[in-house]
Amino acid sequence: MAPQRVDVDQLKRGSSLAIARAISLVENEEPAAQALLAELFPLTGRAYRIGITGPPGAGKSTLTNRLAQQYRRTGLEVGIIAVDPTSPFTGGALLGDRVRMTDVENDGGVFIRSMASRGSLGGLSRKTAEAVDILDAAGKQIIFLETVGVGQSELDIAAAADTTVVVLVPESGDSIQAMKAGLMEIADLFVMNKADRAGADQAVMALQMILHFRGNDRRAPEVVKTTASEGIGIDETVKRIQEHRVGMESSGALADRRRLRVSDRIRGLVSERLQSDFWSPQRKQLLEKCVGEAMEGRCSPYYAAELLLRE
Repeated sequence: MAPQRVDVDQLKRGSSLAIARAISLVENEEPAAQALLAELFPLTGRAYRIGITGPPGAGKSTLTNRLAQQYRRTGLEVGIIAVDPTSPFTGGALLGDRVRMTDVENDGGVFIRSMASRGSLGGLSRKTAEAVDILDAAGKQIIFLETVGVGQSELDIAAAADTTVVVLVPESGDSIQAMKAGLMEIADLFVMNKADRAGADQAVMALQMILHFRGNDRRAPEVVKTTASEGIGIDETVKRIQEHRVGMESSGALADRRRLRVSDRIRGLVSERLQSDFWSPQRKQLLEKCVGEAMEGRCSPYYAAELLLRE
């Protein structure tokens, strides 16, 4: 079946149907996708991108739902990309986190899309970043990126978001695990969710102590307590995100972060193109020959790599 045409004018006006078609075009790697993204890119850079990450079961989807509601109350248009694990059978999104966002799903000012991580080591695929650009070009002013939440593989969120929110819960030693996983370094704001549970205050104190002693010059992120299921702490979370945004804008750090994001995108596209062009049928045959010789001890992987590059 031929892909449905994307009405760019309708997309620019925020049409949900046009947005959905554009993202599908990107996900399906249709030939027209690259031209569409090139046309839309000059319209990007207006939205503020908020990353929501943290361990599974921390309540990220519920928190995102509540934050989206809060921003809608101020009249802002909201986009949500929920990055789910990839189905090993279909390659599609496995969980469909939007089932936990029923409060905003029927709001015409909110667009929600579940996307598969597609095996990306950083939890975010290139297609996710392109989907965010589509939402940006469509006039969404706040865009949430909610990731799978599997520890170290979440670090790409810091490059994709303007503000990164790490969501933790009190009862499982998540503050220590966050430090081990590297989430400590990417967080601009910590949210201790499910704060109505026992041990929440102690968990917050432990987290603040770790942040205080981590030994770098960067200002320690704030820690906010929430019970997202009850809507508690949402106002404070939005306030802290706004404070971080203002600080980033005034210091020039936001422009630097966005410049690095574009640089990384270009590097990634170049790498993909080079890999695609490099592995010709002839080189694949040579690779198989080199693997056989390496297994027999007649050459090393280093020699094989040099040979492939020379060829």
